[in-house]
Amino acid sequence: MEIVKLVTHNTTLNGRDTIHHWSWTSDMPLECATHYVGIRCYIDDPQFSGRKEWSDWSPLKNISWSPDSQTKVFPQDRVLLVGSDITVCCVTQEEVLSAQIGSTYCPLIHLDGKNVAIKIRNISASESSGTNVVFSVEDNMFGTVIFAGYPPDIPQKLNCETYDLKEIICTWNPGRPTFLVGPRNTSYTLFESFSGKYVRFKRVELPTNESYQLFFQMLPNQEIYNFTLNARNPLGQSESTLLVNITEKVHPHIPTSIKVKDISSTAVTLSWHLPGSFAKIKLLCQIEINKTNSVHELRNVTMKGIENSSYLAAVDKLNPYTIYTFRIRCCTDPFWKWSKWSNEKQYLTTEAIPSKGPDTWREWSSDGKNLIIYWKPLPINEANGKILSYNVSCSSDEETQSLSEIPDPQHKAEIQLDKSDYIISVVAKNSVGSSPPSKIASMEIPNDDLKIEQAVGMGNGILLTWNYDPNVTCDYVIKWCNSSRSEPCLMDWKKVPSNSTETVIESDQFRPGVRYNFFVYGCRNQGYQLLRSIIGYVEELAPVVAPNFTVEDTSADSILVKWEEIPVEELRGFLRGYLFYFEKGERDTSKMRVLESGRSDIKVKNITDISQKTLRIADLQGKTSYHLVLRAYTDGGMGPEKSMFVVTKENSVALIIAILIPVAVAVIVGVVTSILCYRKREWIKETFYPDIPNPENCKALQFQKSVCEGNSALKTLEMNPCTPNNVEVLETRSTVPKIEDTEIISPVAERPEDNTDVQPENHVVVSYCPPVIEEEIVNPGADEAGGASQVIYIDIQSMYQPQAKPEEEPKNDPAAGTGYKPQMHLLVTSTVEDLATDDLDKSAGYRPQANVNTWNLVSPDSPRSTDSNSEIVSFGSPCSINSRQFLIPPKDEDSPKSNGGGWSFTNFFQNKPND
Repeated sequence: MEIVKLVTHNTTLNGRDTIHHWSWTSDMPLECATHYVGIRCYIDDPQFSGRKEWSDWSPLKNISWSPDSQTKVFPQDRVLLVGSDITVCCVTQEEVLSAQIGSTYCPLIHLDGKNVAIKIRNISASESSGTNVVFSVEDNMFGTVIFAGYPPDIPQKLNCETYDLKEIICTWNPGRPTFLVGPRNTSYTLFESFSGKYVRFKRVELPTNESYQLFFQMLPNQEIYNFTLNARNPLGQSESTLLVNITEKVHPHIPTSIKVKDISSTAVTLSWHLPGSFAKIKLLCQIEINKTNSVHELRNVTMKGIENSSYLAAVDKLNPYTIYTFRIRCCTDPFWKWSKWSNEKQYLTTEAIPSKGPDTWREWSSDGKNLIIYWKPLPINEANGKILSYNVSCSSDEETQSLSEIPDPQHKAEIQLDKSDYIISVVAKNSVGSSPPSKIASMEIPNDDLKIEQAVGMGNGILLTWNYDPNVTCDYVIKWCNSSRSEPCLMDWKKVPSNSTETVIESDQFRPGVRYNFFVYGCRNQGYQLLRSIIGYVEELAPVVAPNFTVEDTSADSILVKWEEIPVEELRGFLRGYLFYFEKGERDTSKMRVLESGRSDIKVKNITDISQKTLRIADLQGKTSYHLVLRAYTDGGMGPEKSMFVVTKENSVALIIAILIPVAVAVIVGVVTSILCYRKREWIKETFYPDIPNPENCKALQFQKSVCEGNSALKTLEMNPCTPNNVEVLETRSTVPKIEDTEIISPVAERPEDNTDVQPENHVVVSYCPPVIEEEIVNPGADEAGGASQVIYIDIQSMYQPQAKPEEEPKNDPAAGTGYKPQMHLLVTSTVEDLATDDLDKSAGYRPQANVNTWNLVSPDSPRSTDSNSEIVSFGSPCSINSRQFLIPPKDEDSPKSNGGGWSFTNFFQNKPND
């Protein structure tokens, strides 16, 4: 036996036999185990002086419960608060194998016999069908259902109102769900304390957070109600109270049965039905008025409530022949809640006389013979009905001419008029009557000071402005048309008040990239004067085509290009200029790909003068292919390109110049050379082609036959005077061997001043022999000297052998030899000259025929040596082979002197004597 509960119960003894009660619910169902109860007491009285102690326990009382033979699991269908603990047992004669709550298995607690129990702690909220607890035996299953939930929450947002002052409707929100349904669901009772009446509410389905409502019938002559709402379920109860004046809580029903009745073309009567008895209160009803293309209008109507629920209201200030849509809602005064809007009611008001004449304009036909009158349909608010026809008339000071009626929808008439001034009138008619006439003059007021301007719009419209003109008394008319259309140019027109200075022209017909003509007219006494003429675009786009261009002229260094204007339809904006690109390149090989890339090899010309239609490209190369590209642009962008390949002509002038310049230079050089050669012909001849004396003409070599035959008795030749041949000797300087005068140059010659190395020159002396007079002179050297007449060429270097030192000179005796020695070495120093003279005098051979001392040793043809003390004599003239007599007379002192041996380029341009 186990003690499961020990409780102290306090009570008061009154001296009489009294039955005391104490209740207790066991955690273990009584059906599952035998329970025993024992009692003991203790007197706790301060006035009791005896011994205070517990009495003995009473005999235990067996509390047994006989379970139903059909029921095996206890307790059955218990309702618990969420989070509670419970013990469930199974009474059976069979062995229980397992137990589970929901899908969770629980450990078994074994009781007496085969009985078992399970302990469930902190149970969670059940589903709508409850939570199942199942015990399994070998061949069967036993179980029960547990319902875990919450007691009812306090009703929230309790509100009571009436729709018709006949029945009160109370609504509330149940609050937190209880998770108990069916018989365990929450029941609500609405109790009114003043009358003592109540109503009950009970739901079977699962409660949610939706609003609940109860209907309470109003009591006669009672306006104030005190309501208490009580909520109850097996786990507990709650309540909420509300005190309300029901006349201030009226929420009317939706108005129904709306009807409209005409009062006039501008006023109607509305009637509707509003369920309820509102005789004791006032109503405020709101009428919504809608018409096509207009903002809805609200009008409030206050009226006294009535018993029969039918109400009327008049609506005025309407437009004739206009479709209106009406709807109504109502509330009480003071305001509590609007009723819902009624269904819409549509109605067409009756017709009236048109309030205005048609908007009229006129244009002359292209031939100027007919006047075309245009007018626009009257808007609904001005037509006041269906327009049936139009009456057009024209009048002058003399007569009035009326045309037949023109039926609607025709809005144009044509009248044949002269150029006189007429007043045109147009009247619109409907079933009620005619409109006031619209008048316009047939002729325009001339304006000589008119300029065409440009304007660009804002995408779907264009802003036009003008200066205020006090002379404009009627209004302004702005007319526009597509510039590509033929005359008469009219697409639409618009009238603006005379005090305006600007307007925005918008039209669904406007398209981007299309040019329109706008004309601003001012009205003066029904006559119009053109004030401004404007061409414009609502939006500019790039041109769709490139300008067509051709090459008008091509030269060797330029190309003349001419292009045509782009049609207005394809220009799509105001032309701002042309971009002309050109570069060198053959067809299919041009590298012009991105024109705006800024490459240096592409030349660009921006032509901003749009009136220019030609361009000459200069500074080009002849016979060269060029790639030409032309593009037009507007503010809307750059148009496509048009390209062409052009080859420039060959530059004939340059070719001629290129040919003539070398020829001219060659001719000039040839002429100058010829002149110089002609002037220097003798010098050139002597330099390059000198005259060689013919030995056959030399008489000095004409010997006697006996001489030629080698006469042994030949004696020394006796010289007789002879006439020498004139020989001109020219002195030149050259680095190559050449024939010179009879100048003998010393090997130790004076070096040039610039100290440059000079190679020794081989000079050849031409000796010319005079005629020889035969004389028998015994000459031992005759055998050696015999021979044919000839010119003997003597190498000058062979004449100048290295000179001996002074002390060695006596060893070489010039007189040691006999006979004539023409190639002997001549000593030039004064001592040698004296010695040579003495030796020659002593010789038995040839003697010179002139005084050697008289020779000019310092002639220009005989340069001195600067490297020795002796002077080297160079013979300046051919001499006889047998004498040293000059064949050319000595030069005068006044004759020009040579500048020295050899020649230079500067000497070529200097004149020589005897030229």
